[in-house]
Amino acid sequence: MSAQLPLPAPPVPGVDDRWALFLDVDGTLLDFVDHPDQVCVHSRLRELIEDLYGALDGALALVSGRSLDDLDDLFGHPPWAMAGLHGLELRGADGRYRGVHIGASRRSLVRDIAGTVAAALPGVMMEDKGMAVALHCRTSPQLFERLREQVQGVLPSLAGYEMQPGNMVIELKPEGMDKGSAVAALMSAWPFRERQPVYVGDDLTDEHGFAMANLEGGLSIRVGSREPSLARYSLSDPAAARAWLFRVLHALKHGALSHAHSSGGKH
Repeated sequence: MSAQLPLPAPPVPGVDDRWALFLDVDGTLLDFVDHPDQVCVHSRLRELIEDLYGALDGALALVSGRSLDDLDDLFGHPPWAMAGLHGLELRGADGRYRGVHIGASRRSLVRDIAGTVAAALPGVMMEDKGMAVALHCRTSPQLFERLREQVQGVLPSLAGYEMQPGNMVIELKPEGMDKGSAVAALMSAWPFRERQPVYVGDDLTDEHGFAMANLEGGLSIRVGSREPSLARYSLSDPAAARAWLFRVLHALKHGALSHAHSSGGKH
């Protein structure tokens, strides 16, 4: 089998490009840490996203496996659209919330079963996300395949739930929603409508977002080197992703100024 050719670096927007930017969080904007609660968002990154949000006239959204409450805590209750829990929760640019309802008894059952799996594998940590549960093994990566097998084994007792593998994590989440579906829902409404979707993510869960961006003639950008991937561009790590976003912001501001200047010269 021939080696996979390296993906090119993504471009920045041209003067007439109308981008809608969709950003994964962990592993894309933020470096991974051993425990998800150890993550913090530096003020410079928050300011960068705020500036991009303004330069794109609001056509920016975070698309994450974290809950909306968690994203609000990290980013200071921002005004931009956000999809949480891989699209199970969605808050549009107008602030309207759409979510999947899962009863308390079902959530309790999922927590109990996931807790049993975690207890049987020392080194695995359970994270309760409300409607979903994540089982992390970042500190014990050698356990990942055993963890996957254990979760597959309990799935038959969790009707309506599916397994979502990720980077050293296995999640149990309600069926029927993914990041691509969340992007499609956002793209159907202002201010995303009739723009070119640009999706940036690192994980297996982001492949749905890549597929959606490709389908709509947008840009799909993988952070890291995971293969195979539907992404058509690549950035090496979150630091490279943040540096690229600074270049995108510069291009948006410079392009807008250049466009205004050229238009003004016609009077």
